[in-house]
Amino acid sequence: LLFLWSITVSIFGIGGFLGSAGSRYLTVKYGKKKCLLCNNLLMIVAASIMGCSKIARSFEMILIGRFMCGISAGLCVPLHHQYVGEISPRKLRGFANSTSSFFWSLGKAVGQISGQRELLGSQSLWPMLMASCGLPALVQLVTLPFFPESPPYLLMHKGDQEGCRKAIRQLWGEGHHQAEIDDIMKEKATMKNTKILSVLELMKEPAFRWQLYMIVILTATVQLCGINAV
Repeated sequence: LLFLWSITVSIFGIGGFLGSAGSRYLTVKYGKKKCLLCNNLLMIVAASIMGCSKIARSFEMILIGRFMCGISAGLCVPLHHQYVGEISPRKLRGFANSTSSFFWSLGKAVGQISGQRELLGSQSLWPMLMASCGLPALVQLVTLPFFPESPPYLLMHKGDQEGCRKAIRQLWGEGHHQAEIDDIMKEKATMKNTKILSVLELMKEPAFRWQLYMIVILTATVQLCGINAV
């Protein structure tokens, strides 16, 4: 039993690793908006599977649901940061990017509070708690179609300059946005002369060694802060 519950907890991280590893390929091929929409469907399916696990008397459904949630989380973390940053005006870009981390932490706190026995962590209500992760995904699935695709994606990967202008006007209002378009074109020109490194190449590249060490150490020490023990 201890082994099964350990796998149930850790399989979320395995799914997260797989999801984050495939995020770059999917965003380049399909765009950030489409990936987010499909990712929301994946989370809703995972929430439904976990929510029905008690009725079906199947702990395997919790395992599968947790794994799918991990894949969805691994995809949505880089996707959200990129999409929010790219659709924001330049003067608000830093603020918009910081809100992703804020709401990520707020979501964790709300989930942990909701999981108390006095709320949804009781023997009768825990399936609702497991299925609650599908609610934010459903909200985004309904509202995201009203947003345009990321302007940098339209211009840099699709070469759709008119679509890029239309998306910018929809997001930032009418006005002269040539400076922003010029910035995207400069970034596109820079990317042509820049080699995109794979994860293995990044780990072998001496120029990024200390930055990589710092990120790994910070991420590892967060896991030792005591939150898992609590």
